[in-house]
Amino acid sequence: MVSSETMRQRGRRKGGGNEGSDGMRKLLLGLGFLVQGFRCFPWMAVNFFLKDGLKVDPSTLQILQSSANLPMVAKPFYGILSDSFYIFGQHRVPYIAFGAFLQAVSWIAIFLSPSNISFFTITLYLLLGNLGASVVEVANDAMVAELGKPPSSSSKNRQNSSSGQLQSFVWIASSVGGVLGNLAGGIAIDRFSPQVMFLMFGILLSIQFLVTIFIHENSLDLPKSPSNRGIKKQLSELLAALQKPEIYYSIIWFAASYAMIPALTGTMFYYQTQHLGIESSVLGISKVFGQAAMLLWGVIYNKNLKSMSPRKLISAIQATMAVFMFSDFLFVKGVYRMFGIPDSLYVVLFSGLLEVLYFFKILPFTVVMAQLCPPGCEGSVMAFLMSALALALIISGCLGVALSSFFQVTGNDFSGLPHALLIQAVCTLLPVHWSSCIPDGIKPKTKAKEG
Repeated sequence: MVSSETMRQRGRRKGGGNEGSDGMRKLLLGLGFLVQGFRCFPWMAVNFFLKDGLKVDPSTLQILQSSANLPMVAKPFYGILSDSFYIFGQHRVPYIAFGAFLQAVSWIAIFLSPSNISFFTITLYLLLGNLGASVVEVANDAMVAELGKPPSSSSKNRQNSSSGQLQSFVWIASSVGGVLGNLAGGIAIDRFSPQVMFLMFGILLSIQFLVTIFIHENSLDLPKSPSNRGIKKQLSELLAALQKPEIYYSIIWFAASYAMIPALTGTMFYYQTQHLGIESSVLGISKVFGQAAMLLWGVIYNKNLKSMSPRKLISAIQATMAVFMFSDFLFVKGVYRMFGIPDSLYVVLFSGLLEVLYFFKILPFTVVMAQLCPPGCEGSVMAFLMSALALALIISGCLGVALSSFFQVTGNDFSGLPHALLIQAVCTLLPVHWSSCIPDGIKPKTKAKEG
């Protein structure tokens, strides 16, 4: 009698299992990236809770926004664990479930806390939530990298291995989550307390956890890799991969292109809400507009820009960011107001777009890195990349606080903000000069000659 496992393997060889495994992969990854994009929903509530509830100043808000990324810096460790150790015979799914569980506990704990919760306590809860989010992101990114490699002679039938296709799918899922999160956040912030919004997101994470634990990795048809290879071996393979010039030069440029830009997000949030009196619903619409642009970017990239030189595309995005930041300088100086453009209209059309434009280059860059990753350490390399990004964002936030302090920008005095924005725009343009560090295209591997 033929076992069910043998029949499943035969079905996969005949291609009958491809459709089912493709659907399960899209369910798991689509839900994961959708929830990841929806994280803007509770974080919008966090910003208003800190500003109106705990009465923190712009610098303190920005320090929290940056320091909350600290768990993201340890992503290589999570990646090595994910690459090295199987849990109950599964490589990635248990880590996704564990991360979703940590996040649910974190946000529900904030909901259950008293309204006068201390700044220190809420910071700890947010760090715990971001720890869970980083574990989920590492496992999801590793799966995308594994499935996103160019097809080889041994995997001709893999539907999702065409360059950039799966990356575009999860990018779109994340963007849809961002659109829904910002739209719902803009509406909910005026109707519910921040604590209720924390509970709503905790419930969503609980649903993700329950869905994940009922998906077995065998149904995903992931590429096979040696199990339980050990941390030491996995670390040595990660170090070997990072010693490749095309990998470490790219990661250094990518991280530096964020780290050298002084982030002024907290200051701009206070300028728009405190100084200009922009309503929360307008900010929500602005972020929805930005996330819609992010969604459109994923579609455009997948259809028209995958074949374009990554170096030229990423450099163009970097230069466009500088242009938009200079536009913020004109906005704060009142130039657009002189031409009859209302502040709320500018915030909707440009502020939300600039916020997501900051991350446009991640999509083409991760496509390049997925193609450069040596087999077996996709989780480690992609986690190292995201860790470098997290560290760069922390440095960027600290530079932004220092820049605001240098020009004496406070919650009530924004006279020095135009000068800070001008310096920010110049710093954004500088990395274009070193864009030669980015690979100018990945050549597909030639098939081995048959014996």
